[in-house]
Amino acid sequence: MTDEWLSDKAQGTVNKAIGETEDQVGSATDNAELQAEDKFDKIKGEAQEELGKLKKHFSDKDN
Repeated sequence: MTDEWLSDKAQGTVNKAIGETEDQVGSATDNAELQAEDKFDKIKGEAQEELGKLKKHFSDKDN
């Protein structure tokens, strides 16, 4: 599972993109609920990307 970090990082990027899309749609439609979801997805994505970076860092140290 040496590439597990890559999966976390990729999923984080996807969640950030979903959050950005929700923000744009929420703004265009004046949908506060969708805009709130966007903030959650962006934070979730950032956390997943950071988790991926940490896993890569420790994986590199093991090798």
